[in-house]
Amino acid sequence: MDVVTAAPPRRRIEYPESDGKPIAETDRHRQEMTDAIEALADFFRDDPNVYVAGNLLLYYEEGNPSASVAPDVFVVKGIPKRERRTYKLWEEGRPPDVVIEVTSRSTRLEDLGNKRALYAMLGVREYFLFDPLAEYLEPPLQGFRLSDGDYERLEPAPDGSLFSQVLGLTLTIEDGRLRFVDPATGERLLRPAEAQERARAEAAARRAAEQRAAEVEAELARLRAELARLRGETPPGE
Repeated sequence: MDVVTAAPPRRRIEYPESDGKPIAETDRHRQEMTDAIEALADFFRDDPNVYVAGNLLLYYEEGNPSASVAPDVFVVKGIPKRERRTYKLWEEGRPPDVVIEVTSRSTRLEDLGNKRALYAMLGVREYFLFDPLAEYLEPPLQGFRLSDGDYERLEPAPDGSLFSQVLGLTLTIEDGRLRFVDPATGERLLRPAEAQERARAEAAARRAAEQRAAEVEAELARLRAELARLRGETPPGE
């Protein structure tokens, strides 16, 4: 009688949620990355099929945890908007459409070399680099669009801005900070601190308007009562 030997169980492959590297080079790099993620997430907030993330490990080869990259900022269209612990390309079914790297002198070789080649291979349609400290990149904002499997550099506008066909937004530098502008309205996407300040200003304006309305109503009530007294009528409410 032949003895059937059971196949050994498949080893479960772990895909870590952290690569142990720091989030950003400096506070400025971290702030730029965080603000870009928040601004884009707010811009696409009403679209359930646009996912915005950053500093999230993206695994692009099933079974190989070392095949990973963590884009500073990336946007994927056509997948559900939900929280993810990692981004597994074989599960999601599509690569990021746009990647933005907040680059520095110490990461320039990777950002301009390995990452650029990897993103092109994965099919990332647009790739942007922003050097917030202007350490090496000239101009400090550069963009590339995928064409026939390789990146072609985007020609900037006279003011140095770049238009993203995928995002439908213009990327520009304002006072040394990365800024997104909606060309349809000319409005700038607010950074989180700016959005909070606007919300506070709007709340204060509402409170002031409500206070003025209450004061006007009180004055009208007083005038109605005075008019009734002059007419020898009983004031309302008495």
